[in-house]
Amino acid sequence: MKLPEFFEENFKVLMDADEYKDFIASFDGKRNLGIRVNTLKILPGELLALIEKQLEPIPWISEGFYYPEEESFGKLPAYHAGLYYIQEPSAMMPAQVLCAQPGEKVLDLCAAPGGKTTALGSKMQNKGLLVTNDISPKRIKALVKNVELMGLTNTFVVNENPEKLQKIYPEYFDRILLDVPCSGEGMFRKDREAVQSCSRFKSDECVAIQREIVEAAYEMLKPGGTMVYSTCTFNPHENEENIEFFIKNYDLEVDELEPIGGFEPSRGEWTKSKDLSLSGGLRLWPHKAGGEGHFVCRLIKKGSKKDNEEINSGLRYTSKEAETAAQAFEEFARENMNSFEHGTFHFKGSSLFKLPHYLNEVPQIKWEKAGLYLGEYKKGRFEPSQSLVMASKKEDFKRIIRFDKNDHNIIRYLKGETLFHRGDKGFAAVCYEDFPIGWVKQDGEMLKNLYPKGWRMM
Repeated sequence: MKLPEFFEENFKVLMDADEYKDFIASFDGKRNLGIRVNTLKILPGELLALIEKQLEPIPWISEGFYYPEEESFGKLPAYHAGLYYIQEPSAMMPAQVLCAQPGEKVLDLCAAPGGKTTALGSKMQNKGLLVTNDISPKRIKALVKNVELMGLTNTFVVNENPEKLQKIYPEYFDRILLDVPCSGEGMFRKDREAVQSCSRFKSDECVAIQREIVEAAYEMLKPGGTMVYSTCTFNPHENEENIEFFIKNYDLEVDELEPIGGFEPSRGEWTKSKDLSLSGGLRLWPHKAGGEGHFVCRLIKKGSKKDNEEINSGLRYTSKEAETAAQAFEEFARENMNSFEHGTFHFKGSSLFKLPHYLNEVPQIKWEKAGLYLGEYKKGRFEPSQSLVMASKKEDFKRIIRFDKNDHNIIRYLKGETLFHRGDKGFAAVCYEDFPIGWVKQDGEMLKNLYPKGWRMM
């Protein structure tokens, strides 16, 4: 691969000759591809048995596996059932080291397309509040789909700049993940366009943006809270030197991370101060471990953390319209489902949402999804959403149509084709083995396929 001259010059100075040679040679090597098992729905061993594959484990995450380049894991029915997420292996580390816990308030500030958000939601077991934000209106659509595919119900998906969020959430979050926009040198092997777009001055532009993001995040983090800063680039300007700037200008300290699986300590010697605490982060180099490259550092905001308020589990509505729509949903649930959970219901346009914990009302910001999107209420009728079926279990439905993993009807359903099946009239959940993948409406022997057009297999 032809790399930018300034990139080669930078690392020729920073590295010794042997390491530099191995580093540059790695860009002509094979890419590393991975999946992360969605433990909200299935355990790793169960998934491998289901898809009948033997995969090599990713050392730094127990639910992660490498897969060979010749296999199309995005086309397996198990993917459409939300049983795993396709993610570059080294990019799995930031959410891992944030250590989000059930019941906490967590922010993923630069979230699209959703790999880290879905990992955090899984670790939180859908409990607590996960505010997941991206400033790009285009990228937010992919984030929403991945949140729904993985069955997350504790997310508030927003589309705002960090400065706006800072005003709404002062010292609010227990943990914040910042996988910040960067010069993307770790993307060179994956995306040749990243090589073409890289310039000598791009890193300086990124540093300015990164520092603005951290400034806003710092104001939103509780004293005693945890922040993880990460990039997919190699240069110390955006990595160690930024951490040096943060601990100098804010009440932050580095929480040393233990190297694992080929990740090595960050390089404090590449900073102005040569501070050894700046070696407490982690780097993954493509010539040393099975990943494209990542930098991760965990920071603690000094002070004592306050506990979160108790979660309200009662029945509430944010408006009269929400109450009317929620009653229509409850009627639908009595007819078609085996359970109905109380919570706070919110109505926007024609869409009904059950809000996540701690969110008793929706703030005045741009948002796409608040908690569990239940469905559409129009002209006195309720239509269930794909989000509802993906967040549910087989046992939640009065009627299911279960297809074996080798049944071709699964593929036909995912392509949006009409199916035929004898059963009671009403809504039913189509299941791939024991995992719901979408709705049908039974009318005689014909099943009206309700799988969303934007989700269908081509």
